[in-house]
Amino acid sequence: MTQQTIDRIRKFTEDRDWDQFHTPANLAKSISIEANELLECFQWDEENYDLGHVKEELADVLVYCRNMLDRLGLDEDEIVNAKMDQNERKYPVEKARGRNDKYDKL
Repeated sequence: MTQQTIDRIRKFTEDRDWDQFHTPANLAKSISIEANELLECFQWDEENYDLGHVKEELADVLVYCRNMLDRLGLDEDEIVNAKMDQNERKYPVEKARGRNDKYDKL
Protein backbone atom coordinates (compact mmCIF):
# COMPACT_ATOMS: atom_id res chain seq x y z
CA MET A 1 0.00 0.00 0.00
CA THR A 2 1.45 3.38 -0.91
CA GLN A 3 2.00 6.08 1.66
CA GLN A 4 -0.55 8.23 -0.19
CA THR A 5 -3.21 5.55 0.27
CA ILE A 6 -2.28 5.04 3.92
CA ASP A 7 -2.53 8.78 4.53
CA ARG A 8 -5.91 8.87 2.81
CA ILE A 9 -7.26 6.10 5.05
CA ARG A 10 -5.92 7.85 8.14
CA LYS A 11 -7.43 11.18 7.10
CA PHE A 12 -10.80 9.57 6.41
CA THR A 13 -10.83 8.09 9.91
CA GLU A 14 -9.52 11.24 11.61
CA ASP A 15 -11.97 13.55 9.81
CA ARG A 16 -14.86 11.48 11.17
CA ASP A 17 -13.40 11.09 14.67
CA TRP A 18 -13.67 7.32 14.36
CA ASP A 19 -10.39 6.46 16.09
CA GLN A 20 -12.37 6.30 19.33
CA PHE A 21 -14.21 3.25 17.97
CA HIS A 22 -11.13 1.51 16.60
CA THR A 23 -10.22 -0.67 19.52
CA PRO A 24 -8.27 -3.79 18.57
CA ALA A 25 -11.33 -5.93 19.39
CA ASN A 26 -13.67 -3.80 17.27
CA LEU A 27 -11.23 -3.79 14.37
CA ALA A 28 -10.75 -7.57 14.59
CA LYS A 29 -14.53 -8.00 14.50
CA SER A 30 -14.80 -5.67 11.52
CA ILE A 31 -12.05 -7.52 9.65
CA SER A 32 -13.87 -10.80 10.23
CA ILE A 33 -17.23 -9.36 9.18
CA GLU A 34 -15.81 -7.89 5.98
CA ALA A 35 -13.90 -11.10 5.23
CA ASN A 36 -17.17 -12.99 5.50
CA GLU A 37 -18.82 -10.50 3.14
CA LEU A 38 -15.96 -11.22 0.73
CA LEU A 39 -16.59 -14.93 1.11
CA GLU A 40 -20.27 -14.35 0.41
CA CYS A 41 -19.31 -13.18 -3.09
CA PHE A 42 -18.45 -16.82 -3.85
CA GLN A 43 -21.24 -18.46 -1.83
CA TRP A 44 -23.16 -20.18 -4.62
CA ASP A 45 -20.81 -19.95 -7.58
CA GLU A 46 -17.04 -20.00 -7.38
CA GLU A 47 -16.56 -19.18 -11.06
CA ASN A 48 -19.20 -16.58 -11.92
CA TYR A 49 -18.78 -13.80 -9.40
CA ASP A 50 -19.07 -10.04 -9.50
CA LEU A 51 -15.47 -8.81 -9.59
CA GLY A 52 -16.57 -5.28 -8.70
CA HIS A 53 -18.22 -6.53 -5.52
CA VAL A 54 -15.19 -8.69 -4.70
CA LYS A 55 -12.95 -5.63 -5.02
CA GLU A 56 -15.19 -3.58 -2.72
CA GLU A 57 -15.22 -6.24 0.00
CA LEU A 58 -11.49 -6.91 -0.32
CA ALA A 59 -10.84 -3.16 -0.01
CA ASP A 60 -12.93 -3.08 3.18
CA VAL A 61 -10.78 -5.88 4.64
CA LEU A 62 -7.59 -4.04 3.70
CA VAL A 63 -8.76 -0.72 5.15
CA TYR A 64 -9.66 -2.33 8.47
CA CYS A 65 -6.32 -4.17 8.48
CA ARG A 66 -4.55 -0.86 7.91
CA ASN A 67 -6.49 0.64 10.81
CA MET A 68 -5.50 -2.30 13.01
CA LEU A 69 -1.84 -1.84 12.11
CA ASP A 70 -2.09 1.81 13.09
CA ARG A 71 -3.92 1.10 16.34
CA LEU A 72 -1.31 -1.46 17.40
CA GLY A 73 1.68 0.50 16.08
CA LEU A 74 2.73 -2.34 13.79
CA ASP A 75 4.67 -2.28 10.54
CA GLU A 76 3.03 -4.39 7.84
CA ASP A 77 6.29 -5.35 6.13
CA GLU A 78 7.82 -6.43 9.41
CA ILE A 79 4.92 -8.64 10.51
CA VAL A 80 4.35 -10.11 7.04
CA ASN A 81 8.02 -10.97 6.61
CA ALA A 82 8.16 -12.51 10.10
CA LYS A 83 5.16 -14.68 9.19
CA MET A 84 6.69 -15.61 5.83
CA ASP A 85 9.89 -16.70 7.63
CA GLN A 86 7.75 -18.90 9.87
CA ASN A 87 5.77 -20.30 6.91
CA GLU A 88 8.94 -21.07 4.96
CA ARG A 89 10.22 -23.12 7.90
CA LYS A 90 6.89 -24.92 8.35
CA TYR A 91 6.38 -25.57 4.63
CA PRO A 92 9.76 -26.35 3.04
CA VAL A 93 9.56 -26.45 -0.75
CA GLU A 94 10.88 -30.01 -0.94
CA LYS A 95 7.99 -31.27 1.23
CA ALA A 96 5.16 -28.89 0.39
CA ARG A 97 5.43 -28.30 -3.35
CA GLY A 98 2.15 -29.23 -5.03
CA ARG A 99 0.54 -30.37 -1.77
CA ASN A 100 -2.09 -28.74 0.41
CA ASP A 101 -1.43 -30.75 3.55
CA LYS A 102 -1.02 -28.95 6.85
CA TYR A 103 2.62 -28.63 7.97
CA ASP A 104 2.28 -31.38 10.58
CA LYS A 105 1.13 -33.82 7.89
CA LEU A 106 4.01 -33.26 5.43
